[in-house]
Amino acid sequence: MAQKIQSVKGMNDLLPVEQKDFKLTAAFWQAFEDTVTRWTKSYGYQQIRTPIVEQTGLFVRSIGEETDVVGKEMYTFSDSNDALSLSLRPEGTASCLRAVVEHNLLYNNPQKLWYMGPMFRRERPQKGRYRQFHQVGIEALGFEGPDIDAEIVAMSADLWQKLGIAEHLTLEINSLGNREERAAHRAALVAYLSSHEEKLDEDSKRRLKTNPLRVLDSKNPDLQDICNAAPRLTDYLGEESLAHYQRFKAMLGGLNIAYVENPRLVRGLDYYNHTVFEWTTDKLGAQATVCGGGRYDGLIEELGGKPAASIGFAMGIERLLLLVAEYGSLQADAAPDVYTVHQSEGADLQAMKYAQTLRAAGFNVLQHSGYQSLKAQMKKADNSGARFVLIVAQDELAAQTVTLKDMQGKHPQQTVAAADLIHTLQQWKNA
Repeated sequence: MAQKIQSVKGMNDLLPVEQKDFKLTAAFWQAFEDTVTRWTKSYGYQQIRTPIVEQTGLFVRSIGEETDVVGKEMYTFSDSNDALSLSLRPEGTASCLRAVVEHNLLYNNPQKLWYMGPMFRRERPQKGRYRQFHQVGIEALGFEGPDIDAEIVAMSADLWQKLGIAEHLTLEINSLGNREERAAHRAALVAYLSSHEEKLDEDSKRRLKTNPLRVLDSKNPDLQDICNAAPRLTDYLGEESLAHYQRFKAMLGGLNIAYVENPRLVRGLDYYNHTVFEWTTDKLGAQATVCGGGRYDGLIEELGGKPAASIGFAMGIERLLLLVAEYGSLQADAAPDVYTVHQSEGADLQAMKYAQTLRAAGFNVLQHSGYQSLKAQMKKADNSGARFVLIVAQDELAAQTVTLKDMQGKHPQQTVAAADLIHTLQQWKNA
């Protein structure tokens, strides 16, 4: 027997049933996707789909060459034909904006876009963190004011309500100011951290040289006092940046959205400015951030487009659904409405015709395949979770009738004329 080939570590299959180490099912995932599709449409966002492979330079230019994502985590390879460096996308914003710039979507027309799909990062797999993971992202492009900042935060809060997990999430916010303000803060931060360099761990020492803001993200308990006493970016905000931040907070208050100001919140990518935010939870262990985003007003220009104010957020689907599965209210119903059972010669074809008629009327029908006893077929019907069973045996075939059984017992078993099949099942279903 040939040796089995296993999936790549950190890249999971989605099955119809729960797995030992990955309990999310395809039906539960589909229920979430359906919720997201309705949710984004209700806010006027249009879907965009981009390739999972991009030129490596896109991510170097947008995310930042010195970030952990580009420096250590991307899957990068050379195209065999022209030696072009390609990478599997590690996040969705850069690809989305590349498409916007390439196709000139912002020409006299702001855009509200959303995407959903797989991302890839080479990191140590653990609960809620995988090498192939999936994101839902929202990008609002061409909008300058703090009102859009508040809108997309309110939009995310609305989704938590729909999923039944609002009480388990906390909104953290901060402002990173503009480029000049960040530069002034960076200089002060580097000077401060350098004075404590002997107390920093190796990862923080590396970040001090490449991306000092990320030192503030350290989870090392020995560094918390140092990080808490570090210069705060909000102290370097100018009048315009401060006004934007204050108005954003006022609008959150007006929308009754509770928040916590976190001066150490900087996000992990280079392109952020002004408003940044994260939704965090204490229910997933070390993987506390469920959704995060903020403004990136200079990124479109960096990618070759005309300057345009931009803001967005992304959420990891696997991590979010782990929370929803444990605490939320999302219902995944993969069971058919009707299971067809047949017995005697010619009954299989007639049952198939009835199944097609029911599907055309909007019912989900699972048809029994093969030839087994009625008892065996009814057992499979019960295991399928179907609400109703349609039976075609010798008597029904001769009389052009069907026998219907309500597996929940709300209606007595009944034999009806084939012409009354749809009407009867619709009454039963709606009763």
